[in-house]
Amino acid sequence: MEMESFVGIDISKATIDVAVHENKEHWAFTNDENGIKKLASLMRKVSPSLIVMESTGSYEVAATYELSARGFSVAVVNPRHIRDFARSTGLLAKTDGLDARVIARFAATIKPSPRILPDEDTQKLAAIMARRRQVVAMLTAEKNRLGQANHTVKERIKQHISWLEQELDDINKESGSMIESNTEWKEKSDIMQSVPGVGPNLSLTLLSDMPELGNLNRKEIAALCGLAPFNRDSGQRRGQRSIWGGRSSVRAAIYMAAFSAVRWNPLLREFYQRLLDSGKRRKVALVACMRKLLCILNAMLKNRTVWNAQIIHPLVACH
Repeated sequence: MEMESFVGIDISKATIDVAVHENKEHWAFTNDENGIKKLASLMRKVSPSLIVMESTGSYEVAATYELSARGFSVAVVNPRHIRDFARSTGLLAKTDGLDARVIARFAATIKPSPRILPDEDTQKLAAIMARRRQVVAMLTAEKNRLGQANHTVKERIKQHISWLEQELDDINKESGSMIESNTEWKEKSDIMQSVPGVGPNLSLTLLSDMPELGNLNRKEIAALCGLAPFNRDSGQRRGQRSIWGGRSSVRAAIYMAAFSAVRWNPLLREFYQRLLDSGKRRKVALVACMRKLLCILNAMLKNRTVWNAQIIHPLVACH
């Protein structure tokens, strides 16, 4: 039988460290176009069953796309999972080479699922939406500064606010035109925005940052977003359920939509009030509405059906 090969890659801003679980060899490349090409050439020789690397937020993106485009199975995992695995095996020392070896061992032991990368258009939309969030954050910061600023710099801040507002308007127009020119996205956007409380920002965020919506069941999609409650039980103790992890950009957009939906969406308003009447805290009830809204959108996209309060309950229950 041909032996499976598992590769661990530790990536930083400047370097890419590579280890293969089955041997003691270690390679290091620069994290740039030239280094990534050398990495891909090495992977052709190694022919791994699975390549695992940590999610760094940005440093792993170029290598992930290059290796995936060349047909390799690549899994990008939460760094916390790697740290916990290292502690469980007693590997407490830390260097880039050791980190790569730990990741390779993690790959061989856990065998995480390879990452399915979004297509090029979705990547572009995701980049635009990420830039939009940055501009909104800068706008908020500058407007907060304006009230406390010395008169010497107030005019500069106002000019910057004007520029940011124009940049935000340009981004909104560009993202809107991308949706209009893509038939599938346009259909999905129209379906999502048919739900009272769901606007362009949430539909754009879901299209760019959660392309899996409509293809998973309700439990999987809630966990992916970080809206699935996790138990904290031990023996006879029943701890408080809480949510954590998931895609923060999606969760933030759903929070704002749910905040509106509990006022304007009859189904979610009734659900929210029922939770409050049963003694749930407002924040807990709102999180439950966020999860319900996400599951509703997931079921609607799966069935390609627009909002209809009469058929939503059975749809969500089935999916």
